[in-house]
Amino acid sequence: MTPHFGNDLSEPSNQPETVVPVVLYDGQCRFCCQQIDRLKWWDGGKRLEYLSLHEQAVAQRWPDIDLKRLHEEMCVVSPGGARHWGAEAVRYLSRTLPRLWWLAPLMHLPGIMFVARPTYAWVARNRYRLMGKTEKCVDGTCIIHRD
Repeated sequence: MTPHFGNDLSEPSNQPETVVPVVLYDGQCRFCCQQIDRLKWWDGGKRLEYLSLHEQAVAQRWPDIDLKRLHEEMCVVSPGGARHWGAEAVRYLSRTLPRLWWLAPLMHLPGIMFVARPTYAWVARNRYRLMGKTEKCVDGTCIIHRD
């Protein structure tokens, strides 16, 4: 897995408009689906939209999104079009969802991303080993793409 840092910002004119942040995740990964279920609970106010990377809507709304990278880490697309990947997505969500208020100070400690990024990357690389794939995983669609 190639490490990626920071947000991936494209020209605003190339970004589809979103009203709420959109969480893009691997809908064929048990671990990811379980985390999204938890996130939906934390999102009691229904402030987020959730899309599996396997849904056609993802490619239609963001044709320029790096699908290989999306197989490696979650992405949150904010209403302004900014893309928050992996640990940065967790940081973004901690300040977006009121029920995650307790996580925001931790995620904004100086230097925390030096720990959060590799921890997120390790979990992402090992997510199928941790909890397996869903029954929808056929024809190699759940292969974790690595360089």
